[in-house]
Amino acid sequence: MNILKPHVSLNVSNIDASVAFYEKTFGVAPTKRRPGYAKFDLEQPSLNLTMQEASRTGVNASHFGIQVASTDDVADATARFKAAGLNTLTEDNTECCYALQDKVWVEDPDGNAWEVFVVKADAAVMGAAVIDSGGCVPRVSDGTPNDKASRGCCG
Repeated sequence: MNILKPHVSLNVSNIDASVAFYEKTFGVAPTKRRPGYAKFDLEQPSLNLTMQEASRTGVNASHFGIQVASTDDVADATARFKAAGLNTLTEDNTECCYALQDKVWVEDPDGNAWEVFVVKADAAVMGAAVIDSGGCVPRVSDGTPNDKASRGCCG
């Protein structure tokens, strides 16, 4: 798998204040800015940091991820996760966070969402829907009949 960089997505209460803070912190402007959304695609440190405006819930991290170079890399991660017995949720050609992406999701034991994703193109919209946390995070299905997994803007 050709890993490009780690990804962190933050829920922020004030996007303008957060953008100003991270501009000062990293010394650069965001690479993408939309209403309620910003992205810093940094080379040094190698990091894909996104943030979306969301109500304060006591949870600041929306999700974590690994950006990869190709759809084949996403497929490789999916196969590896499934072989390891992890529950997965895949999304192909989904518009999320103002980008067209292929991705696979898993959740750690504490419910933290991790995605392996490739950005295929820019998109004009945040996504199809937004979940309660305000982030772009689906719930990974455990396959039970009463599973209440729901997709975020990525669905």
